[in-house]
Amino acid sequence: MVVGEASGVAPEVDRTARLLALLRKREADLLLVTNPVNVRYLTGFTGSHGLALIAAAQDEPENGGEGHLFLTDFRYETQSAAQVPALFKRRIAAIDLIEAAVKELAERQSGRLAFEEGAMTVKQHAHLRELLPAQWELVPCGGVVEELREVKQPAELARIRAASELADAALREVLEAGLVGRGERDVAIDLELRMRRLGAQAPSFPSIVAAGPHAALPHAEPRAEPIPPNTLVTIDWGAQLDGYCSDCTRTYATGERLPEGAREVYELVLAAQRAGLAAVRPGLNGKELDAAAREVIEHAGHGKHFGHGLGHGVGLEVHEAPRLSRTAGEQPLRAGAVVTVEPGIYLAGRFGVRIEDLVAVTDDGPLVLTGLEKELTVAR
Repeated sequence: MVVGEASGVAPEVDRTARLLALLRKREADLLLVTNPVNVRYLTGFTGSHGLALIAAAQDEPENGGEGHLFLTDFRYETQSAAQVPALFKRRIAAIDLIEAAVKELAERQSGRLAFEEGAMTVKQHAHLRELLPAQWELVPCGGVVEELREVKQPAELARIRAASELADAALREVLEAGLVGRGERDVAIDLELRMRRLGAQAPSFPSIVAAGPHAALPHAEPRAEPIPPNTLVTIDWGAQLDGYCSDCTRTYATGERLPEGAREVYELVLAAQRAGLAAVRPGLNGKELDAAAREVIEHAGHGKHFGHGLGHGVGLEVHEAPRLSRTAGEQPLRAGAVVTVEPGIYLAGRFGVRIEDLVAVTDDGPLVLTGLEKELTVAR
């Protein structure tokens, strides 16, 4: 079961109400939200220039939003009026947004102003510190909104699923047009154009298309070189739809006469990927999930050829919390998280294999959101 939003309550209102409880635990009076992704998550605003002040002492959401504030400039006056709920008082600032926010603080008494240290430059922090009235204490509070974002609500999960289905459809079209003889870059461009024509706002990230030895680079950049027959080609792509991202990787054969050991490595990565998927459930942490897949590869003697983590969270950003890796924290996964499971083996100068699914964490087990076949397929 995926955690749900409060029935009949706008998503932004529900999210802000849940954020207040986290702020009170941290003994913060106000939170200055400057990360554009977090601003969008809390306010619905999709423009490029806005910030929010969240008041921890705010009463229940239906009490009209006294205390919460959204700030932007004149370019977004009409857009913000349409997007930002009445929970927030809106201000159109003629000056720097941080300066405008501080002017609002000057009208309040005193307290602890939390800020997102990971989303603020040293210069911006110094500017805020200089402007802040002496009666306000500035305290770091990064990660508090990301903690909420980690657990997707049903509407968010539906958007991620739709983005994934769109991305799958686009790649199916590309495969029907063929791979052999086409440049890697041409295939990547074609894939991104097809996603846009199917309704995507953009690709989630620059698409990876890498054939033969080039696929031994985990983040290879597509080249003009044509894709040859009888090799492996790795395609890593995703679509952004309604603000939410998808992420998937498949590795295809371009003929039956593959390099020595290629089929065996493919089957090994597939076995590791299935082991990682089977382990996905609430309560396990990122280290434990990473180990479930990594042990399969290490047991076969390819541990040094799997150098990256098993996966990462996906949502409004294609890389967000939680992390699945050897260095992940001890925080267990929660129902509602959406993560990738993407083991790979990369043999320099020969070939690479990566297989990735997007999966929702539920109390009933993993819910795979990507739909393309994973058995080794020949794509002409």
